[in-house]
This record gives sequence, structure tokens and C-alpha cells, in this order.
Amino acid sequence: HFGMASIRKRGTSWRAEVYRDGTRESSSFPTKQLAVAWSQQREAELGGERLPDHTVKEALRRYQREVCPQHKGEKWEVARLRMMERDELAAIRLPALRKEHVSAWKRRRLESVSGASVAREMTLLRLVLEEAKREWGWLHQNVARDVKKPASPPSRKRRISQDEIERVTLACGVTDLEADTAIQRTGLAFLFALETAMRAGEILGLTWDKVRQKAVTLPATKNGDQREVPLSKRAREILEALPKGEPTCFNVDTATRDVLWRRARDASEVVDLHFHDSRAEAIWRLSKKLDVMELARVIGHRDLRSLMIYYQTSADDLADRL
Repeated sequence: HFGMASIRKRGTSWRAEVYRDGTRESSSFPTKQLAVAWSQQREAELGGERLPDHTVKEALRRYQREVCPQHKGEKWEVARLRMMERDELAAIRLPALRKEHVSAWKRRRLESVSGASVAREMTLLRLVLEEAKREWGWLHQNVARDVKKPASPPSRKRRISQDEIERVTLACGVTDLEADTAIQRTGLAFLFALETAMRAGEILGLTWDKVRQKAVTLPATKNGDQREVPLSKRAREILEALPKGEPTCFNVDTATRDVLWRRARDASEVVDLHFHDSRAEAIWRLSKKLDVMELARVIGHRDLRSLMIYYQTSADDLADRL
């Protein structure tokens, strides 16, 4: 007997058996020396003193298999994790992983992608290592937490003027809520986004069964929550103008919308306008009508701090209110 392990000779091989906290494991080896070494390592691992010897790549793979399928952004996560697998970081053994390895990986990534992208990848890597530490017992500490994320540029908050809105919708062939062609329905989707602050994907995926008289229900949106979006009078008029009987309300797929939107924007000669800028513009407008809690619920934000930029009222204006 060695500690809590027993080593027995069985014919020509040596059988080692480890028993700890109700867990029994056994394995056979050609020599007594190997059986002893294995049992001592397994005892240390089961006792939490020694880590099992897995690589970063094995952790990335296990996270893909077990954790990603539970997330809405599974496709995005898996693509990022597969990219990480190709980096030299993946070959490092978890018990030997240091923050210097993560810093070196960060520097390599910054050579090919933006700081914002690397920051998102780092968030994902931290999640993988946290899972390895808490759930799998493969790590004693999450070293990625000690590495600073690269600074991300502030997100776009471009205001859209009424003149720009009119020029773009006119280039889409919309003067009076016409909805016969895909480019007209793209223009209507843009106007609808300005009224509701819904994301492009949410608008294009909207189906008639989710539309009520004064609101639409979005099943599970970007952060996994269902939410109700109230419809202004103008938003209801836009929906009313759309042909019924199609699988989706706007009857335009993402790729088509991309092409048609760019074509209309370029024809209108409006510079540096993205379809998604409609969401920020709509949030600005809604912030003048709703308090921050109501706004967060309507647009599906969990973090109120990210909305504070929309409520930048000067001290003089506040003094007048007081």
C-alpha cells in the first residue's frame, strides 16, 4: 500500500488502485515503478494538490463541445476558439500556463486585428479558463484575468440628420411607404429601426405572429432575453404598408439588405452612414421620451451604464428643472 493506493501484481503486470472521497480508479502497468508513479499523481490530482496535465487546446475543444451549444452566439464563439487553436498558445500545458503566455498571444493578435476584436477574444479566453478552473479542476487560477485588455475605441454614436434620412429613403424608392420591391422594403426597415431602436437582424427576422396592435415580441434576442418593443404610430404605419402573407414581415434577407442598403446610401451621397447607426439614433430619440429603466427594457440592454451617454444633460439644464 502507498498512501490511499494499493499496488498488486497481476500475472505479468502491476495493477494500481486509488480510492479517495468515494472515487475509485485503477490502471495496469508493466512495472511496479510506473504503477506507483501513476497512483501518486492521481492521488495528488484527486486531492486538488496537483493539476491534471491538459493543454490549452484541450480546454478550448472541451469548451466548444460542452459550453458553446448553450450560448446564443455559439457560431461566433466556435469560430474564435478554432482560431485560438491555431496559435502557439494552444500547445501550452495548463499547469504551466502563465500570464506572460496570454500577454504574448495578445500582442500577436494585435498585429492582425483591431483592439476591439482582441478585447472580445480575451473575454472568451477568460471564460474558457474560468470553466477549466471552476468546473473541470484543470487550473488553480485564471491567469488571463491578470492580463489587461487592449483599449477599444468608443462605439459609434453618429447622429443622423432628417436630410440624410430623406435622401437615403428616397434613394430606396420610398416616398409614401411603398413596399413593392426589396429595396423599398430595405428603406422601410431603416425607417422602422429609427422608430423602434431594433437591431437589423431583429427587424429582418420579425414574423407576423409576433406583431400585436401596439407592440412586437422579440423571442430570444442578442443577450438571450425575450423583450417587448412598443410601436410608435409611425412604426405601426410602416408595418401596415408591408405585404402580408410572407414568412417575415419585411421579406428581405440579410445579404440582400446589405447590398441594397449600400447601393441606396452611395446613390444618396450620404457619407459614412451604416444601417446600424439607426439604432443609436433611435436610442437618442427614445431617451428624450423614456427614463433610463424603460429605455433599457425597450432596447434590451442589461447594463444601464452603457446608456448614460444618451442622458448627458448639462448642469444648467438640470438647474432649470430644479
